[in-house]
Amino acid sequence: MSQKHQDTRDTILVGETPLTIEQILALATGESRVALDPSPELARRIEMSATILGDKLKGGFTIYGVSTGLGDSCVNKLSVELAKSLPHNLVRYHGCGTGRILGEIEAAAVVAVRLSALSRGYSGVRRILLDRLCEVLNARVLPRIPEEGSVGASGDLTPLSYLAAMLIGEREATLHGEVLQSALALEKAGVTPLELAPKEGLALMNGTSVMTALGCIAFDRARRLARLASAITALASAAMRGEPAHFDDRIFALKPHPGQRLCARWIARQLGYDPKTSPHAERVQDRYSIRCAPHVVGVLIDALPMVRRFLEIELNGVNDNPLIDPETGDVLHSGNFYGGHICFAMDALKTAVANLADLADRQLALMCNESFNNGLPANLLGMKGAAANAHHGFKAMQITASALTAEALKLTMPASVFSRSTECHNQDKVSMGTIAARDALRVIELTERTLAVTLLGAVQALDLRGLDGCSKGNRAVYDAVRAIVPMTVEDRRQDFEIERIVEALHLDELGLGSCEEIDDLR
Repeated sequence: MSQKHQDTRDTILVGETPLTIEQILALATGESRVALDPSPELARRIEMSATILGDKLKGGFTIYGVSTGLGDSCVNKLSVELAKSLPHNLVRYHGCGTGRILGEIEAAAVVAVRLSALSRGYSGVRRILLDRLCEVLNARVLPRIPEEGSVGASGDLTPLSYLAAMLIGEREATLHGEVLQSALALEKAGVTPLELAPKEGLALMNGTSVMTALGCIAFDRARRLARLASAITALASAAMRGEPAHFDDRIFALKPHPGQRLCARWIARQLGYDPKTSPHAERVQDRYSIRCAPHVVGVLIDALPMVRRFLEIELNGVNDNPLIDPETGDVLHSGNFYGGHICFAMDALKTAVANLADLADRQLALMCNESFNNGLPANLLGMKGAAANAHHGFKAMQITASALTAEALKLTMPASVFSRSTECHNQDKVSMGTIAARDALRVIELTERTLAVTLLGAVQALDLRGLDGCSKGNRAVYDAVRAIVPMTVEDRRQDFEIERIVEALHLDELGLGSCEEIDDLR
């Protein structure tokens, strides 16, 4: 990206005004650029906290991770000279992450969330470190972060060490997608590697920024799934000639969970339901996966405001240790690096999302089974005539949906209950928040594909039923899908088609409507 292009982007200021999830995502995707807030008060706070820390170190004060060793080694006292080498040693010995490397958007979100925490002026870091974080994020120099190795307290030490290492010119980075040695990536971007001052290695690493960044991405994708699951329900209800009155608002006003009621409104609106004029179905009650869909999807919708609140408090909070009070000069030894709130939010989110996969899997099973689908062909077979016996419609697609759902459900075990005592029993109760966030993203990925398969099945069912009388809302989703994937008549591979639907979901190209009504529930 050229400098000229960077300068034309909207600028998000950090340090004074709380950031939203949407702003973190805008920075993560490169849609916006970042800068420190020019507030004189913020500048004073940043300078004072760094000065206080330096003065106390020179004065012989005991400050954890600055004049002492780290973790259980806090009893080891360090001279001023040894304290200078500690930040780099901390970064280097935590270079033991494993597993998948975070994608560029995920890595950029990590940088943005860490910058947000450190820019408040209570972490004892210099202005130059904050400027460097702004520079690398704007230039898209991003750390290569292995996703495994964090227990979520003392923060995301190991994964965040890859951000700190990049800033000092060590390990690997990406520059606009190209994998390079960090020193070379910085050089190409015109960014000077940083020599870390005492506490700065710890400040960069000792916080909840990886779990929070991944949580912000999970939140955004989960919102879309709530909308998609509602749309699929409307399509499936119409295709199986279900009872639209199941989604009458009067029902949901009598047990008024806001998200449940919103989901029912979405479905009723897409069906074009009018309590005065819409005809009733022959079967008085549909099966639960249709009739109770708002009660399933509504749990996720109602959980999202809580998840947002937890995430936004965390991403705007100061979560390293120790903290510096720039007004009094006190050093506050604390535990704000503990990721319990993020872990709880992600454990809740992944459970609510996995239930959408389970719901969609049951809906597809109904549509494929001629005993329950009210006259549709078995397996939604599109082929007619004698040749039909040699074709199989959605038989394997339904198996795939079931497999994806089983895997999503398996991952819903709460991560927080697997706390482990680590690091010589110093970190003897840990949050597992990063594992929960990773689980949530994996559950979302599996659920996106499950819903993509079910969406294709529901649109296939509409084709087989006929589009006469199709509601305007259902037709909008149908047309969006059919612009991407044709009807299935002869047997063919469908893996690429599933991924095309998932991509269209991410690009908001499925005719689903806005998710903004969820925010009104806050």
